[in-house]
Amino acid sequence: MSFLRRASRVAVASSIHGNVQRRQRTRWAAEDQAKAAQAAQAAPPIPDLPPLPPQTAPAPSMDAKIEQLTKLGELKAAGVLTDAEFDSQKARILGN
Repeated sequence: MSFLRRASRVAVASSIHGNVQRRQRTRWAAEDQAKAAQAAQAAPPIPDLPPLPPQTAPAPSMDAKIEQLTKLGELKAAGVLTDAEFDSQKARILGN
């Protein structure tokens, strides 16, 4: 078989293959659009839900408060905190 004859057969086969692929993509795109349209029509509307109530943080347990006060006392004893800072932080911990 000559080179030109083989090249022409390859060109024709390539052209046919490209046309088949293009037709398949077009058909599949149309099917996908039809399915999406059906799903959009069949989907029930979502009802309006009432807003969720605001969530508050759980109160720390007594053990956690005691641990925080202990660390606070250690910081004051080490000289890291002043008396005013210690008192304000202690009030914050005990106020929760």
